[in-house]
Amino acid sequence: MTESVPRPLAAVLAGRTPPGVLTWPAGRPVADALQAARDAGWRGAALDLAGTADKAAFMERCARSLRLPDWFGRNWDALADCLTDLSWCPAGRGRLLVVTGWQDYAAAAPDDWSIVESVLADAVGYWRDTDTGLAVIMARGGGRRGA
Repeated sequence: MTESVPRPLAAVLAGRTPPGVLTWPAGRPVADALQAARDAGWRGAALDLAGTADKAAFMERCARSLRLPDWFGRNWDALADCLTDLSWCPAGRGRLLVVTGWQDYAAAAPDDWSIVESVLADAVGYWRDTDTGLAVIMARGGGRRGA
């Protein structure tokens, strides 16, 4: 595993710590997290929310970036369903979702952002005690994959 991966993520990927919602330090490339996940046999996905200002744009980004199934209804319940029924997303040893640029959406739609945080935390909790956990990284800094 690359040395630039912070200990909390390294512990999750190695199975020493249950998956959770993690922060990612500003200035560290998020590509390192995705590479570490691949190296550990996890499936990784990036969700760049930079410039997202409303629920419709958020749902569209989720659908496209995460390659959600056709039945995704672009609402909160459908997002929760997609994240707890991951039959459409092969797991490997686990799944890592890296969210970047989220500060834009959190500032533009704080009530919606609160729902997003809840949906993500619930999904992580749902998968926590399985062999194929879900971890979410909330990256600080820019929305670029390398930022």
